[in-house]
Amino acid sequence: IGFAAAEPAFAAASETAAQAKPLWSVKGSKGKAFVDYQNDVHLKDLGLAVREGYGHVELAKRYTTSGMATDQGKLSNINAIGILAEARRVSPAEVGTTTFRPFYTPVSFGALTGASRGKHFQPARKSPLHGWAEKNGAVFVETGLWYRSSWFPRAGETTWRESVDREVLNIRKNAGLCDVSTLGKIEIFGKDAAIFLDRIYCNGFAKLAVGKARYGIMLREDGFIYDDGTTSRFSDNHFFMTTTTALAAGVLTHLEFCAQTLWPELDVCFASSTDQWAQMAVAGPKSRPILQEIVDEDLSDAAFPFMSARKVTLFGGRLEGRLFRISFSGELAYELAVPAGYGEGVADAIMVSGEKHGICAYGAEALGVMRIEKGHVTHAEINGTVTPGDLGFGRMVSSTKPDFIGKAMLARQGLQDPERPRLVGVKPLNPASGFRTGSHILADGVAATLENDQGYVTSSAFSPTLGHTIGLALVRRGPERIGERVTVWNGLRNEFTDAVLCHPVFIDPENEKLHA
Repeated sequence: IGFAAAEPAFAAASETAAQAKPLWSVKGSKGKAFVDYQNDVHLKDLGLAVREGYGHVELAKRYTTSGMATDQGKLSNINAIGILAEARRVSPAEVGTTTFRPFYTPVSFGALTGASRGKHFQPARKSPLHGWAEKNGAVFVETGLWYRSSWFPRAGETTWRESVDREVLNIRKNAGLCDVSTLGKIEIFGKDAAIFLDRIYCNGFAKLAVGKARYGIMLREDGFIYDDGTTSRFSDNHFFMTTTTALAAGVLTHLEFCAQTLWPELDVCFASSTDQWAQMAVAGPKSRPILQEIVDEDLSDAAFPFMSARKVTLFGGRLEGRLFRISFSGELAYELAVPAGYGEGVADAIMVSGEKHGICAYGAEALGVMRIEKGHVTHAEINGTVTPGDLGFGRMVSSTKPDFIGKAMLARQGLQDPERPRLVGVKPLNPASGFRTGSHILADGVAATLENDQGYVTSSAFSPTLGHTIGLALVRRGPERIGERVTVWNGLRNEFTDAVLCHPVFIDPENEKLHA
């Protein structure tokens, strides 16, 4: 366009390109040059690690805590490796990386916690007979992590009490099937298993015959009852223990501790088999002919007496199981255990076999009512503050065994005090009235104050067999006061019920039904 222009002058460049040099830190900086921002690791910490002999990348990580925070080095490890390489005068490749743990890709807290909400807050455990219970219309109740069948309503029944009363009366007259799979189950093996059990239980087990079961009481070191249940002997060196549902894990831990710490010289070992067996109770006067249709062995009273425990075959030898003649209902009863995968099918077969005998499904509520009617204690009575003597089991405590857990502390004066609360039954003077669990026991005619408190009702239920409310109670000098008139006082509801203390066994005190 008419203007003069000068030619541009380009700088001369060397044919060899300048090599890039790593810059891991800026020299001469005063103060701290941080490398790991979560754990506050700085440049001098890594240099010190090398000088102290901890220059290996894994050692430096632990010496300085660089890369050990929740990011697992995602923000710091590249710089840290370079600084270590520079200090050791090697390449970063020779330094290598540390073992970093998940999560390499960030995970939100919501993803970690969001699943544990509502019904997913904790895992749910379902019995091997859960499907059988669902088919029979069970109403389930949460007991710890387990879902247990509570009662089985039928058409026309509008309240839970109607269902429970029907189940109890039917079992007393005919028979019923109940899922008891949630009981803790522990296999005990070893040539010293009998000696071990003798030290665990306050009553004797060393002389328990093969093929027999026995009710046992386990004490804590302080002399109070820890747990109860039955233990059966299948061979000289093989026992099978059942525990309460709530303490299945605790009892196994207790046994392991005793074997490993107190008596390591004993040859004994344990295995939990709670989930391996589906266990069902068949109770009632017609339970024998019902089971005899599917159990191959002779179940007559002579061949299979009360407290027998044996391995049996079912359906003409097609299935093996375990049969126990034990009862917590007060009736002729059995508990049958089969491998868990066969539980629902066996329960269905029992219901078919029992249809002509009037069998019904029953749940935990009916089971609880029958236990109270029979005076069988539960963990409402075994509350951590009672001894065998408090519950009427004083004669079970062995006086001949040299030692067992809790023996020394059980002899304390306070635990032998005749004024201690002890187990009795309680029933209202007027059958039309009732009382609630947790109510206090007052002497007749005294003021309703805690100073006059004589004890409390531990368990109560309406007994359809007797037609009125019954209960078990821990009352000061209870057995000595049977026949005494008392007042059952519920301060929360301002309820007063005239009642009488009685023997805790309300049904069949002579145990004739058990031995039928």
